[in-house]
Amino acid sequence: MVAHVEEKDFSVEVLKENGVVVVDFWATWCGPCKMIAPVIEELANDMKDVKFVKVDVDKNPSVANEYRIASIPTIMMFRDGKVVDTVIGFKPKSDIENTIKKHL
Repeated sequence: MVAHVEEKDFSVEVLKENGVVVVDFWATWCGPCKMIAPVIEELANDMKDVKFVKVDVDKNPSVANEYRIASIPTIMMFRDGKVVDTVIGFKPKSDIENTIKKHL
């Protein structure tokens, strides 16, 4: 399961984590976000050594602004608290998986 993270928890859940954390920036009204949600869930189930979280940009605007999220879905990969890669828009599972694997 992919946990939903709020602004108040972002530092602990993402920035202070060791290893790779994948953050899915999304919104309830976003069609492509709904399409990519099951892909992110599958990846979370397949890649047990990676932490996956979701951030609703409407409920957490300061995090979205801090990372300059202009389009959603935006998938950001963090390693040891630093952004190491970004995927913008709906992409096939294999593309996202390969991007994540580059940082393991």
